[in-house]
Amino acid sequence: MTKILLLSDTHSYIDDAVLKHVKQADEVWHAGDIGDLKITDAIKALKPLRAVWGNIDEAKIRGEFPENNRFMCEGVDVWITHIGGYPGAYNMRVREAIRANPPKLFICGHSHILKVMPDKKLNLLHMNPGAVGKHGFHKVRTMLRFTIDGTKIDNLEVIEFPK
Repeated sequence: MTKILLLSDTHSYIDDAVLKHVKQADEVWHAGDIGDLKITDAIKALKPLRAVWGNIDEAKIRGEFPENNRFMCEGVDVWITHIGGYPGAYNMRVREAIRANPPKLFICGHSHILKVMPDKKLNLLHMNPGAVGKHGFHKVRTMLRFTIDGTKIDNLEVIEFPK
């Protein structure tokens, strides 16, 4: 079983409350808009990190992280990208690829809106952890925590912080 902490849209902000949850995870996944490599360096100092760059991220971050990160976690095919849309309204950049070869878990950020929903047509689970940074229109900072055990995605929890 792998304990995952999923976050996005840090926009150059991380604090001890977030890092406390990083320490409890086996892996941390960041769905883009990192803002500053100090954020990912702080996470990598504690746990393994998988991340993608987002639309606000400069060349230095884009040089370290890909736009799309597709990988296997135990028996789950995972695809992380920053701007991906959601079931029924995928972004045109990923729409055809996701239809042609859907992952089991599709993760994106960008909207600052926490959303977890199944795509019954493509038989996948969509996750957007919202935004855990302080910049943006969101009223509450959010992250997701869950486990992957073989092919099972389970124990999903929303973590909230005041803005």
